[in-house]
Amino acid sequence: MTLHPKNQWEIPEQTAQIACASFPKGNMYMKMYDELGVLYADREFTILFPARCGQSAMSPGKLALITVMQFAEGLTDRQAADAVRSRIDWKYALGLELTDSGFDCSVLSEFRSRLCEYGLANKLLDLMLVRFQEKKLIKHRGKQRTRYFGLAKTHLQHIATACAINLSRFFAWSNHVTKARTRISSFARLNIHFT
Repeated sequence: MTLHPKNQWEIPEQTAQIACASFPKGNMYMKMYDELGVLYADREFTILFPARCGQSAMSPGKLALITVMQFAEGLTDRQAADAVRSRIDWKYALGLELTDSGFDCSVLSEFRSRLCEYGLANKLLDLMLVRFQEKKLIKHRGKQRTRYFGLAKTHLQHIATACAINLSRFFAWSNHVTKARTRISSFARLNIHFT
């Protein structure tokens, strides 16, 4: 496969109109695109698709985003590929036409295998954190380290899960969702009454 990199994508007009009519207050993926722009550019993943003659590769930037969205919702590869094909909010975030027929679900597995093979799993989280820093959503605190030294595929799962959690937290923050109060245990409550 040959990659023809695109580092930005715009939302097609019809996709934007229908998505905004369907979700007048937006949703997590629409808000993500509106406030953060493109999280993953193709140039960050060009090593995964060496220049050869052949069929054009699907945008690795979009595949990276699909991977994060897949883990955010706990979807199988088949369910994620179906979401790309059928969900307006996913088409919005990915800058796809409403008529885009998507791809075979095996593409996601192949993409994750390439991420592992080239040792690029951390890029998913690193690029997201850089984008959050650029938007002043988090402070720079030195090098980001990650707590797993096992199999590459499990490590990728952990990274994608961390990205999904960050995405959920971003959505809660951008919607001004108040944090739940810390629960006080029964024992601690007793201590409050007797002091």
